[in-house]
Amino acid sequence: MVEEQVNILLVDDQPAKLMTYEAILRDLGENLITANGAREALEHLLKKEIAVVLIDVYMPETDGFELAAMIREHPRFRETALIFISAVLNDVDRLRGYEMGGVDYVPVPVIPEVLRAKVKVFVELYRKTKQLAQLNRDLEARVAERTVALAASTLQLKQSEQLRSLALAAGQMGSWEWDAVHRRLFWDQGQHSIFGVSSENFVATPDSVRLMVHPEDEDTLNLALKNLAEDAQTVRTEFRVNRPNGEVRWCIGVAAASFDGPGHIARISGVTIDITDRKHAEERQTLLAEEVDHRARNVVAVIQSIMRLTRSDNIETYLSAVDGRIRALSNAHKLLSRSRWEGADLAKLVREEFAPYRTDDAEKVACEGPAILLQPSTAQTLALALHELATNAAKYGALSVPRGRVQLSWEVGPKGLALDWKEIAGPSVETPSKTGYGTRVVRAGIEHQLGGSVTFEWNADGLHCSMIIPHDEKAEKRGRVPRVRPREVPAAPAAMRVAAGEEILLVEDEPLIGMMLTDMLSELGLKVDGPHTTVAEAAIAAKGGAAKAAILDVNLNGEKIYPVAQILSERNIPFIFITGYGSDSIDPRFANVALLQKPIERQKLRNILLSGLSADQQQGAEYGAPLTHRASQTR
Repeated sequence: MVEEQVNILLVDDQPAKLMTYEAILRDLGENLITANGAREALEHLLKKEIAVVLIDVYMPETDGFELAAMIREHPRFRETALIFISAVLNDVDRLRGYEMGGVDYVPVPVIPEVLRAKVKVFVELYRKTKQLAQLNRDLEARVAERTVALAASTLQLKQSEQLRSLALAAGQMGSWEWDAVHRRLFWDQGQHSIFGVSSENFVATPDSVRLMVHPEDEDTLNLALKNLAEDAQTVRTEFRVNRPNGEVRWCIGVAAASFDGPGHIARISGVTIDITDRKHAEERQTLLAEEVDHRARNVVAVIQSIMRLTRSDNIETYLSAVDGRIRALSNAHKLLSRSRWEGADLAKLVREEFAPYRTDDAEKVACEGPAILLQPSTAQTLALALHELATNAAKYGALSVPRGRVQLSWEVGPKGLALDWKEIAGPSVETPSKTGYGTRVVRAGIEHQLGGSVTFEWNADGLHCSMIIPHDEKAEKRGRVPRVRPREVPAAPAAMRVAAGEEILLVEDEPLIGMMLTDMLSELGLKVDGPHTTVAEAAIAAKGGAAKAAILDVNLNGEKIYPVAQILSERNIPFIFITGYGSDSIDPRFANVALLQKPIERQKLRNILLSGLSADQQQGAEYGAPLTHRASQTR
C-alpha cells in the first residue's frame, strides 16, 4: 500500500540553505514546500496540511521564535511539529525554543543523517496520528453496535492517542505494557533509553524495574498503581530513575488500564516521558531568581548603609557625598555586569573613578600598573575605597590645589595586590584627630572584608596610602573552620535576652553594612564584637567570646554561617539571621531562628533585641532609646 505524501515546510531567508535542506530531505519521498520568511510560511500553513515545520531561528524581519509563537496561536497548528535550526546553540535559546512549542533543535552545521532521521520520526508520528484519528472516528461510528469489550478497546485507543500527544510534546518518550494475565512486561526502545539500559542484556520485570526507581519515589508509584487497580482508568505521576551509570533522570509516567471484569485488570499500557532537561531548566530559573533577589537586596542594603553612615553639616554636601558614593558603587557594578559578574578590570575601575578629576594636564592624575581582573567582592570594595581617597584629595588634598598631583600604581607581589596612593604638592596635612567615614570605609573593606592591610602616612605635601589585598581567591577564606558535630534534630533557639552594656557578636562580610549595624547596635547601648567577615573568624569568636547574643549574615562570600550557628546553639547563646535570600533558603535545622531580610530596618532589629524584656518594658521603650540594663528588668 502506497502511503500518501505529507507536506514538510522549510522556512529560511537564505535560498542556499533551503536548497541544502531540500537535498537532504528529498530521499524521504515527501512533499517539500519552501518559504523565504514568516509571511510566506503562514500562507502555506493556512492553505495546506503541514506535518513538520523546519524553522531557521535567526531571520531578519521575524525570527524563528516569533514565527513559532504565531503558529502556536492558531488552533489548527497547536500539534504541528516545529523543529528549530540555529548556528548559535545555548541553554537560553534551547529553553526558549521549547517554550515556544518546539519539539527538537538541530545545530548548524547540519548533519544530513541527523536532520533526515529527526524529520522522519515526526513525519511518521504525524502519519500515525492521522491514521489513529481516522480509526477512532470509525470505531466511534460503530460503538453502538459493538460489544462491551469493543467499547473498552475504543476507550483504550483514545487514551493511547492522548498519551502519544503528550509524548510528542515532551520530545523524549518510551512506552511499555504489562500483560496481567501472563504477567509479562514489554518495553520499547525508548523505555530502555530513558532507563539507560540495553534491550540486549536487560530483562524488564517488576522486580528489576523497581530496583532502578529512586527509593524516595517508590511509595508514590505504588500508590498510583493501587489507585489504577481500584477506581481510576488512568494515572499520572512523577518519579526519578537511577541509571546504572549513577545518573538520575526525572520522568513523568502515565498509565491506562483495560479490564476483563469488574475490578480485574487484564492489561496496563503506559508512556514514560523524560523531563530531566525541563527540571534542570526550572532549577536554573529558580536559582537565578533567588540570586537576582539576593543581589538586589544586598545592593539596597549597601545604599542604605551609605545613606545612614554619611555625615554632613548641610543637605547639599550630604546629597553630594551620597551621590558620589553610590556612583562609585554603580561604576563597579557596571564593569561587573559587562563581564557577566566574572570580574572587573582594575585599570577600567580606576579610570571610571578618576574621570571627574582628569583635566588637560595629563600629570594631574597618573595611574600605572599591569592588567588585573578583580573578583566581584574585591572590585566593589576597592571602588568605594578609591572613591573615598579621591574625594578626600579633591576636598582637602592634592587635587584641591592647581599644582597638586596624585600618583596611583599597583603590582602583584608575594603578599598579593599592592596599591600605592601618593599625593604630591598638595596643601600641608596633619594626622586627623578622629577617624572619619572615609578612613573607616577603607579599613573595613580592605582589612576586614578582604583580609588585606592599609597604612596611612600624613606627609607634609600630601597623603601616602599603601594597600595590600590578597589576590588569590582562596586567600580570602582565611583560617580553618572548626569541625562541628552535625545535629539531626532542629534545636529550639535560646530566648533573646540582651541588655545595655552587654556584648553582641556581629558577623557580616559587606563592610558598609557591617559599619551601619555596628552604629545601630552602639546606639542601642551594646558592645559589638566584630564585624567578623569569615566563618573561620566568627567560629573562633563564637567559641571563646563573651557575647550574650549574635547577629549572623547567612552567606559570607559563598560560605554558609551554619557551623557558627551550631556552636552558638550548643552554648545556648541566642542569635538571629540576616540575609538577602528568602526564608526558604535557611537550613531546616534553624527554621525557628528569627530572620531579618536586607535591607535591615532599625525598628525591627530593635524589637527582636527587646524580645527578652517584659511586655511593660517593651511598651515603654521608645524608638531610638538604648536598651535597658538587666538590673532594671523584671525577672
